[in-house]
Amino acid sequence: MLDQPSALIDIRGVCRSFPKGSGEQLLVLERVDLTIRSGEIVGLLGRSGSGKSTLLRIIAGLLAPSTGRATCRGEIIAGPPNGVAMVFQSFALFPWLTVLQNVELGLEALGVDATERRKRALAAIDLIGLDGFESAFPRELSGGMCQRVGFARALVVHPDLLLMDEPFSALDVLTAETLRTDLIDLWIEGRLPIKSVLMVTHNIEEAVLMCDRILVFSSNPGRVAAEIKVELPHPRNRLDPHFRLLVDSIYARMTQRSEPKAPAIEGIPSTGVGMTLHHVSSNVLSGLIETLANAPYNGHADLPDLASQLQLEADEILHLGESLQLLRLAQLSEGDLVLTEAGKRFAHLETDARKRLFAEHLVTYVPLMGLIRRVLDERPTHTAPAARFRNELEDYMSEDYAAETLKTIVSWGRYSELLAYDEQSETFSLENPG
Repeated sequence: MLDQPSALIDIRGVCRSFPKGSGEQLLVLERVDLTIRSGEIVGLLGRSGSGKSTLLRIIAGLLAPSTGRATCRGEIIAGPPNGVAMVFQSFALFPWLTVLQNVELGLEALGVDATERRKRALAAIDLIGLDGFESAFPRELSGGMCQRVGFARALVVHPDLLLMDEPFSALDVLTAETLRTDLIDLWIEGRLPIKSVLMVTHNIEEAVLMCDRILVFSSNPGRVAAEIKVELPHPRNRLDPHFRLLVDSIYARMTQRSEPKAPAIEGIPSTGVGMTLHHVSSNVLSGLIETLANAPYNGHADLPDLASQLQLEADEILHLGESLQLLRLAQLSEGDLVLTEAGKRFAHLETDARKRLFAEHLVTYVPLMGLIRRVLDERPTHTAPAARFRNELEDYMSEDYAAETLKTIVSWGRYSELLAYDEQSETFSLENPG
């Protein structure tokens, strides 16, 4: 273990903003501190949009911080630093090159001679479990094999620090689990030619399974909300009570509500028009309420268990839970999802009665829907362009999140028959103007 002055990476007070369509700046990272030393796997865990990948790209020298200081071995990061390699979520292989040629690329860029390149590339391919596929092209490989090529290409340069940006998220569950296990085994055995790993993930179990330290990020803007040491010995067992307890505690931490940036609407605590709505189908919400209402949950479910049963990632189950909480149909608390009385009623209503209850809660508890309905009610034509609301949302969030929020409102509004939406003209109107 290196001492503090010899840290591989040192991040101090880093902020990063991006311009919005309005010309203002959207703050994505705020005052982030992080130190990475030799001999550890560190996880950046957080929701989608919490700035984890942005921080990784700052460390990789692909982005500069807006303010703050990012150093590698004491030197300011200005462009990709030596001794740092990255594995991406997408495989990013050159389809016209063979496995061997893809792996050799990094060494070629470093000026390593052909003989040494071939020797090291073959060793990396063998290490990562692709021996025999040196002459194959990416189109001939499965997704898991392509990602192994990505790992071999990163490892062949013998980096001090390996950056991983959700490297398993594009893979099916079994392939991802196999690759995780193989990498951890190689790390424990000391066979990986690297000193440290920094990985971005939104998969809580993945972070607990692999990491020595986990930095939990909050969102809007991204901040380090907590640092958790994982002192469980490798190999780790997902069924170990201590493993489950740690996963539960992280779920609980990630379901704690933070103060929103958008102003609250009178009578509706902790919400505002500028609140991001993640696109969740009303049919999926209805199905989740029915699942919660029935055995074995009977209205009260442990989130990790629910996510496992429904085969959902933490991000997905949290989006669903937060949507139900926003609509006051369920409550997120300490890593549990509990149906409210309204949620229990919803589960046993017929379709039309469900729509009426959903509409009532949607107008009452989702400020943006309340605003759209008021505008439509007040206008003689009972119509309004989507741009009217999109522009207001972009005062609080990125263009992408504004688009997703409007998409959600359209979907929920149609289901509840509160409004209609014309895709061609991008215009809202009342479903039944009266």
